[in-house]
Amino acid sequence: MTRNTKENKNKPNVESKSAYVLTSLIAILSLVAAGGGLILGSALYRDNFLVTSGWRGNDLVTTFIAVPLLVAALVLTWRGSLRARLVWLGMLDYTLYNFAFYLFGTAFNRFFLLYIALFTFSIFALIFGLVQTDVQAIGHRFWDRTPVKWISGYMLFVAAGLTTVYIIQSVGFITTGQLPAIVAATSHPTSVVFALDLSLVVPVLILGAIWLWQRRPWGYVLAVIANVKGAVYMMALAATTITAVQSGAANDMTQLGLWAFIGAGSLIVSLLLLSNLGAKHN
Repeated sequence: MTRNTKENKNKPNVESKSAYVLTSLIAILSLVAAGGGLILGSALYRDNFLVTSGWRGNDLVTTFIAVPLLVAALVLTWRGSLRARLVWLGMLDYTLYNFAFYLFGTAFNRFFLLYIALFTFSIFALIFGLVQTDVQAIGHRFWDRTPVKWISGYMLFVAAGLTTVYIIQSVGFITTGQLPAIVAATSHPTSVVFALDLSLVVPVLILGAIWLWQRRPWGYVLAVIANVKGAVYMMALAATTITAVQSGAANDMTQLGLWAFIGAGSLIVSLLLLSNLGAKHN
């Protein structure tokens, strides 16, 4: 291999540069969106009292946990860390999922175009990031001792739980006409959480779990992405529950136990996978 070939190989290509630039924009715009939400509060959000109170918790986690983690992962990815690359992709999945809620789940407000930008940038940054990820090489760097069956079982358990809850309530509406509790409480015309979880979360968990069980490279990658996103988003849900109760918009904090269970499970899984990502091929 000639010197010029080596230099060209080590240079970030168009897709990599695009993903890095988009991520930088996402970090900045996320701070504007979440920080603006914290500052403006009900002057920005036009949802009912329960939903508006919940956005504050989400904005707190996005501002002080998600964005710093995204930026740190981006910097370390630029420096060549494979572990950081997977965390970076997981955090892009977080921004995609998180701002999908703002785009489709908030009453129309002054940040609408900002939500569109964040949602769209996250889609393309994640696509470009995945395209430039050597999935096969990363998959072969995981040690044989990686507890893939336990991790796959956990992911399938979470997917089954979410699917069961949403299907039962959806079928219940068909048979009884009774709206799911979350639709009634939020005053939304539909359940955004049902829609996003059944389309963006459950399929990734199931596919990632099956491929991980089979020790396919994509299984490792999807498992880290899904669980990094899951761990951070459970913090957002916990904060949402707490701020809603503190504001007086809600009085039930029993869901904190569920968010803590899934969040802790996703964090443990993420750490297990990343700690079993070796520096050399098996």
